Amino acid sequence: MNEWPDGRSDRQGGAGNGGYGRGSGSARPEGARVMGHVQRPVPQQQQPPAYDGGGYNASHDDGYNTGQVYGQPSGRGRGPGFDDGGDYGPPSGRPVRPRNWGKRIKWTVLTVLAVVVVASIGTYFWADSKLHRDVDLSKVINRPEAGDGTNYLIVGTDSREGMTAEDKKKLHTGSAEGKRTDTMMILHVGSNGDTLVSLPRDSNVEIPSYKGAESGKTYPATGRQTKLNATYAEDGPTLLVRTVESNTGLHIDHYAEIGFGGFASIVDAVGGVEMNLKEGFKDKWSGADFEKGKQTLDGQQALAFVRTRHAFAQSDLQRTKNQQQFLGALAHKVSSPSTVLNPFTLYPTMGAGLDSLTVDKDMSLWDLGKMFMAMKSTNSGDGKSMNMPTSGSVGGNLLWDKAKVKQLVDQFNNDEKVTVSSD
Repeated sequence: MNEWPDGRSDRQGGAGNGGYGRGSGSARPEGARVMGHVQRPVPQQQQPPAYDGGGYNASHDDGYNTGQVYGQPSGRGRGPGFDDGGDYGPPSGRPVRPRNWGKRIKWTVLTVLAVVVVASIGTYFWADSKLHRDVDLSKVINRPEAGDGTNYLIVGTDSREGMTAEDKKKLHTGSAEGKRTDTMMILHVGSNGDTLVSLPRDSNVEIPSYKGAESGKTYPATGRQTKLNATYAEDGPTLLVRTVESNTGLHIDHYAEIGFGGFASIVDAVGGVEMNLKEGFKDKWSGADFEKGKQTLDGQQALAFVRTRHAFAQSDLQRTKNQQQFLGALAHKVSSPSTVLNPFTLYPTMGAGLDSLTVDKDMSLWDLGKMFMAMKSTNSGDGKSMNMPTSGSVGGNLLWDKAKVKQLVDQFNNDEKVTVSSD
């Protein structure tokens, strides 16, 4: 009689052994024995499935759960990576590695410093390559001995080089050929304050012996007297320097010159310069048309401001005062944080200035920087601005006060505080 349900024969088991398992002593395999059902307690509240970090569902019974799964607590099946809220976290016993903010800040600072250093070096060589060192002061003969401090001769010319016809019309420069100068200043930089002295264009001077800038020929002194600005028109910067040194006894260390177009470009590049005018004035020759009070001058207006002399009773003497006032304000604007820390303003300003500036062969960028900072101090109360002391005139030319000029030069040479006045 067949004891298997559903009419199965014992041949459905393993071949040749009459059952499911080899060596079984039972007529039926152990897997088919009837096993009692294990009743698990039903929790009062159904818990949501819980998963461990490997995707294991702790509430799933796969037949192997006898209270603990792989050594973990029974119930929700959470391992040491879980807290009571079921949130994920680092394995128990493994410390959380703190972020090393000190190291990050250190490397950030070092990176920024490296960028600044590289940019500064690149800027230095770029600026140095653009500087026009065309004036050779070694050609100046019979020079006075150098004193303490540094003396610059700063010249503004009416050069129209690089200007279009439209530019000349806009800036009221005219179309005269060649170069002349109406702006000449001595800037003394010393340890007892900086002093800016304007030399009126109509100053009466004696032409000394000199060596021609182009010919190299030496011209003897003949006692010829002329206006100071005529010496520049006659033989350029070296004769101007030679004449200033001969008539004052002061050694000029450096020379700097800028033309019309370059001056206006610097003012525009820096975004204009604010001036507070005590009185308004107009001048058809320079194109000046200013009202009293505070106003920001652009390049065109700035050039008209520093060139105007016909509108004043003191003519050239008042013009030199206006030039000193404006150049000090310009130097202050160029050196301000809003210019220096803004590359979109700094580089156009430097480019405009360097493109139009002519200096002596020994002028370094450091010397040039000292010059601009000294011009700033003379307008801020830390230094002094004045005209060359005069005492009357001859043939329409202004005569210098020889006693005061000697005292001024002595104070420059000894780097003393300047007590001389132009009044």
